[in-house]
Amino acid sequence: MRCAQKRCAAAQAVLIPAARLPGRRRLRHNDPVTTTLGPSPVHHPIFARLWSALSRFGDEGFARYRAELVAGLSGRVLEIGAGNGLNFTHYPTAVTEVVAVEPEEFLRGKAMAAAAAAPVPVRVIDGQAESLPCEDGSFDAAVSCLVLCSVSDQRRVLSELHRVLAPGGQLRFLEHVRSSSPRMAAVQRGLDRSGAWPLIGGGCHCSRETLATIAGSPLRIEAQREKVFPPAWLPVNPIVIGTARRSG
Repeated sequence: MRCAQKRCAAAQAVLIPAARLPGRRRLRHNDPVTTTLGPSPVHHPIFARLWSALSRFGDEGFARYRAELVAGLSGRVLEIGAGNGLNFTHYPTAVTEVVAVEPEEFLRGKAMAAAAAAPVPVRVIDGQAESLPCEDGSFDAAVSCLVLCSVSDQRRVLSELHRVLAPGGQLRFLEHVRSSSPRMAAVQRGLDRSGAWPLIGGGCHCSRETLATIAGSPLRIEAQREKVFPPAWLPVNPIVIGTARRSG
């Protein structure tokens, strides 16, 4: 691991345009602070505002899963698809820095505000998980929370996470997956094929077999637990929380 930058006592929120332009180098964790706003190819204005509004009141039941997701982490952490920063408050103080990648401009602004109140230093950057603007092997852990349902290429994202993790680094994931119930799985596939669910869900696909995709990636699954978030009939059930690791 490269020498870490001098840590500030308070959390930092930083916005760095992440488009892969010719000659643009990847983000280094001692890069200077900038507040330049750049265009992002991900744009879900209606979903972003609905999610931000609803999550202020409806995340209490899910908060315990967020806390479990990041419990015990330490060192430098990458969070992909950070949304409006709901995970930030749960990071343990052993984490020296969180680099939070969020491509949606409205949610990114909300994440920046949440970063200022986080118990650990947080930098919020523009970027997409399919092409992370980060150096190889530069993170001790990565976090994916309700993200792999909406990325354009799950395998590419997992390959990118493998790249930026240090040897022995871990991926903590909390994702909804296709139901084992044939009836519910049929409903999930129908919603995805109709285009209605991805449209209202900011690109979310509820029938993806995400756990199988993680198992087929370069990362090795070490632990996993399946949960049902009430009400059970929601098409984003079940959810799986687990850990996968890059080989040392």
